[in-house]
Amino acid sequence: MTLRERLDHVRERRRALTASIDAFGQFETWEETCVPSYVHPNPAAAAVSWWRLFAAVSAAKAHTRWGPVLDFGASVGELAHVLPAEARPYWFIEQEEPAAKVLASMVPDAVRTTLEEAPEGRFAAVFALDSLEHNPNYGELLDALRPKLAPSGILVLSGPTENALYRLGRRIAGFDSHYHETNIHAIEERAASTYERVAVHTVPIGVPLFRISVWRGR
Repeated sequence: MTLRERLDHVRERRRALTASIDAFGQFETWEETCVPSYVHPNPAAAAVSWWRLFAAVSAAKAHTRWGPVLDFGASVGELAHVLPAEARPYWFIEQEEPAAKVLASMVPDAVRTTLEEAPEGRFAAVFALDSLEHNPNYGELLDALRPKLAPSGILVLSGPTENALYRLGRRIAGFDSHYHETNIHAIEERAASTYERVAVHTVPIGVPLFRISVWRGR
């Protein structure tokens, strides 16, 4: 996408999400998803969340030939709207029913699955974007995702750095992190025992609020 196309996309998706979800009126329902960030009234807070999404897809594009995709911890499936047409079918894992319901309504061809039932050796890319840090057993989840990759498939990770600047921005945005069990640095360190890292990026450029990394199975 060009910059103009990305801006138009974000405006359209913000309108769609705002029309479907009362993210701040029902904040306890949505606070562990990315929805409050996507629709945040502070343009800077919202922009970083969308930038992270575009950056994750761009990073994946550089290291895989598109095919079926698995979105782990998908929330409302905004990844599906950014992926190219050839990144199909789109499968997702989401345990929060309100988010899964919205996803199914907005991405009718999405295939919902569980970590146990997702087919092995199937996916050109598995995305775990800002999801693993919510789980104390993130190491087990990383190991369980590995067999889902096709022989040339990649794992794309994203997560907050939890550095001082990120924590300041989070406070300004009105969020806290009581549901974060760990950070992206610990997740990447654990991933290195099962995968080989082939790329890493920070978002936004020059201000490392989020880390995005691409991995291949060992």
